Amino acid sequence: MHDESRRIEERVQRLHDQRIKSAIYAATVPFEVEAWQAPGEPVPFEEAAAASYAPFAMGTPWGPPWGTTWFRMRGQVPEAWAGKRVEAVIDLGFVGDWPGNQAEALVHLTDGTPLKAVNPLNQYVAIANPATGGETVEYLVEAASNPDILADNFSKTTPLGDILTAGDKPLYTFRSADIAILDEEVWHLDLDVQVLRELMLELGEHDPRRHEIAHALDRAMDLLDLDDVSGSAPAVREALKPVLSKPAHASAHTVSGVGHAHIDSAWLWPIRETKRKTSRTFSNVTSLADEYDDFIFACSQAQQYEWVRDNYPKVWARIQESVKNGQWAPVGGMWVESDGNLPGGEAVARQFIHGKRFFMEHFGIETKGVWLPDSFGYNAAYPQIAKLAGNEWFLTQKISWNQTNRFPHHTFWWEGIDGTRIFTHFPPVDTYNARFSGEEMSRAVRNYQEKGGASRSLAPFGWGDGGGGPTREIMERARRLADLEGSAKVIVEHPDEFFAKAREEYPDAPVWVGELYLELHRATYTSQARTKQGNRRSEHLLREAELWATTAALHAPGYSYPHEKLDRLWKTVLLHQFHDILPGSSIAWVHREAEAEYARVARELQALTAEALAALGSGTTRVFNTSPYDRAEVVHTADGAPVYVEVPASGSAPLVDAEPPQPVTVSGRVLDNGLVRVEVAEDGTLSSVRDLRANREVLADPGNLLRLHTDLPNYWDAWDIDKHYKNRYTDLLDASSVTVVEQDPLVGAIRVERDFGKGSKITQTITVRAGSPRIDIETDIDWHETEKILKAAFPVDIRAPHSSAEIQFGHIQRPTHTNTSWEAARFEVSGHRWVHIGEPGYGVAVINDSTYGHDVSRTVREDGGTTTTVRLSLVRAPRIPDPEADQGRHRFTYALLPGATIEDAVAEGYALNLPLRVADAAGAPAPVVSTEGEGVTVEAVKLADDASGDVVVRLYESRGGRARGVLRTGFPLAGAQITDLLERPLEEAPVDGDGAVPVELRPFQILTLRLRRS
Repeated sequence: MHDESRRIEERVQRLHDQRIKSAIYAATVPFEVEAWQAPGEPVPFEEAAAASYAPFAMGTPWGPPWGTTWFRMRGQVPEAWAGKRVEAVIDLGFVGDWPGNQAEALVHLTDGTPLKAVNPLNQYVAIANPATGGETVEYLVEAASNPDILADNFSKTTPLGDILTAGDKPLYTFRSADIAILDEEVWHLDLDVQVLRELMLELGEHDPRRHEIAHALDRAMDLLDLDDVSGSAPAVREALKPVLSKPAHASAHTVSGVGHAHIDSAWLWPIRETKRKTSRTFSNVTSLADEYDDFIFACSQAQQYEWVRDNYPKVWARIQESVKNGQWAPVGGMWVESDGNLPGGEAVARQFIHGKRFFMEHFGIETKGVWLPDSFGYNAAYPQIAKLAGNEWFLTQKISWNQTNRFPHHTFWWEGIDGTRIFTHFPPVDTYNARFSGEEMSRAVRNYQEKGGASRSLAPFGWGDGGGGPTREIMERARRLADLEGSAKVIVEHPDEFFAKAREEYPDAPVWVGELYLELHRATYTSQARTKQGNRRSEHLLREAELWATTAALHAPGYSYPHEKLDRLWKTVLLHQFHDILPGSSIAWVHREAEAEYARVARELQALTAEALAALGSGTTRVFNTSPYDRAEVVHTADGAPVYVEVPASGSAPLVDAEPPQPVTVSGRVLDNGLVRVEVAEDGTLSSVRDLRANREVLADPGNLLRLHTDLPNYWDAWDIDKHYKNRYTDLLDASSVTVVEQDPLVGAIRVERDFGKGSKITQTITVRAGSPRIDIETDIDWHETEKILKAAFPVDIRAPHSSAEIQFGHIQRPTHTNTSWEAARFEVSGHRWVHIGEPGYGVAVINDSTYGHDVSRTVREDGGTTTTVRLSLVRAPRIPDPEADQGRHRFTYALLPGATIEDAVAEGYALNLPLRVADAAGAPAPVVSTEGEGVTVEAVKLADDASGDVVVRLYESRGGRARGVLRTGFPLAGAQITDLLERPLEEAPVDGDGAVPVELRPFQILTLRLRRS
């Protein structure tokens, strides 16, 4: 037989694209359209319905950036269309085919009922099936003219990312708004041909099935009457039935399809637009559920449900009905799909607490899995946190984006830092926006790493990132692929069902230990530094407010614990931990609003803490320590005078001078407190840091070396830092001044000022205080660079085989060598409050109050010694998607801690992030709780969420070893329970004869205790 493959493939493609698709709608009549441009921000339906509309013609430009135009559409179904399937078809002037980053609209009935959204891939709204003929149709359509930030494929900067800079030129030209007949036979033919053609092209040249499909399509096309596509469509479909009905091989891979609509809570649009995106997408989804009984939709992010509940009650009611019918599956159990690296441990716990409680309260459903497809890597504490929140499985897709190494598993057990394991799956289809194309199905089978051990994978299907969700075309593809020779089999099912089957099939799945590090998007640890600082400070202010509110609730008659205010503030912080807000990868508008929200949160939390302390009475100036460690350090009074104080963990003490071990001396550019001696060079670097306790020099080369690197990644400016950034740099060695600014027995400080680059300035104050080996570097940057990254380096004379970086509820060790490609790929990593390096008998920590990104490397010197260098990533200057990212003022502190153990690093990390607070208080209430035992660290103290008055304490083992100790209370204790994160009892905790709770923890174990008061 002659090979006619090319002719057939080209013929089928042209007939499909040019003739079949164009015949899907058999006839149309136009709507009569009027328009009203809403001024400013979006308005409620009632206001739009009462507005004055003007005639609007097709082909007219509309829609300024971020604007809202309401269209009133009126029309009548022709009498002759009785018995037909009739739809409204609306084209707002869509650009490209991505639903989420351009014009989109929500169609309402005139009584305000939302019907369905329209977007490039979902332009229809059902009118009647069948029509009686003569129906009057009237809609109010809320159209959002969101700009296409992705235009030019992120290759150019754009002012469109903020309403303040976007201008008012219309972005779109309205193409059409019609009432139309859907020719169902042609529509089904279109899908038959698509599925077969795509399958054919994925099969091998020597696969008989490929040629069988090709010749069947060729013969079917002979039956297509180009002058009457509609009339000939049934015959063409009949000719294709034999190849569409051949069953899949018995050993074919099974793809469990789960409807999904990934909606970024903010990204290339502001939060206010996400609220509308949820209504549009969820309207589409509930509409599709009405059409397809076998449709199942998985949806995460409790925050988005709450937005719909509060703003679109009719859509909310439809969601509730779909949940009852089993077609809508709440998943994920988190308040938002947060970043996987940057939120603190308690914040990740609260993501699950608030998310799972929302689903339980409103749907009576406890979610079983973590649905987190798009975050930029996942910390190694996740398995334990997830299991303590009642989860059984974990799903993500993002690791398939790895730049260097291919992850070796798709189904596996993920083991966290404490030993907890959770059953995990990475969909081999490598997308959370699947549409069941032939290429996707082939990719899923080809990629699947578990062949021979397991035979099923999951595919989230539906258009996403900016929402949109599944379409009827995707559902039809799934039906055709349910059992089709040459393809994987598709079954639409709940993700819980998939995970149950996968675990039963593959109980001995392999184990991956430690973090799921994404070898991409490493700059998200640093971009938009003020957003990250706002998050860090909010987390610690929340901790502080909860502790002192609990103290006041126990000891101050008449004080009422602010449950509702704390709940609201936590939810605000959790929202801004979304995986495009906190990582710094959103448009300018998002980060401008985030900074304002963090400032508001800080004011409210400061006020709550002040109210709690005021409730304790007044008359004595006291120092309050929120840290879980005893403190002996210098604090400043209201008039700025330094005082050396000793304050117990989670407690308070009078503001009374204590005797420091040794005063600070300042001689020239040398600071000495008897523990460390710091020499500042003329160029402003640290020329020497000598640990006087260990009698050793800490630095191998000048420390606090500021290095300005050129930073232009290959792609994704705000997201990525590529390895070549290291090759071009300037060391900032020209100090304009080096000045002693504080010289006191308790404090010595030297200020270094530098001007550099494009008008940037950095002022650093290097401070040594009595009684502490910690060397603080308070930093004030006026930053005006572009496409640069600023790093601060500490080259330490230590041979460290690995670095340890704090993560949620513990720390993770990473090799300092690059023996393998996996280690080399970790050239930029994340950590929280500290990074520690050490050799037997000696260690050094670098502490910070708002920095996450860093790198650690080592070299061997000519003298045979080893230099291990820790470098903090301080600030970047990407230009896409926010052309002004990070410009302006930054203030933060980082510190060098010589002679530090891991426990020292933990304690000083808390101390730097939880500064001592000076306030008036009458009495000296005992700390709510105190602990004895090394490594037993309290992370949260609060009243129980059920308003019972019980005290809830969350603690963990922080050193990485076993810990034994006791927890004592500052109130009469009636009993104690060990609970899960949602404060539900797991077992009774023993209480000894002294009223203390014995505690025994494995390495990095998290323990939540519920303490009943007498």
